[in-house]
Amino acid sequence: MRLKTEYKVREMAGEHVVIMQGQHGSDLTRIISLNESALLVWNTMQGCEFTAESVAEVLMKSYAIDSERALADARSWIEKLKECGLVES
Repeated sequence: MRLKTEYKVREMAGEHVVIMQGQHGSDLTRIISLNESALLVWNTMQGCEFTAESVAEVLMKSYAIDSERALADARSWIEKLKECGLVES
């Protein structure tokens, strides 16, 4: 899967966020805030194909966590991205 290219991270008031504009005449805007680790993974995976395992590798290299925890966190990150419609297959 890949991150959709139409979404970019912006810094607003010291927070890193992804802003999703409403579509088809709706006036809703959704703002998704990224914490430090989510931002690291987003930046690393931008423009690349990735899996839960490749995301877990990034987390293990950057933080002192074991593979089981990294894989669980990676799966959680990917699930949230899917819920928000930020990834494509």
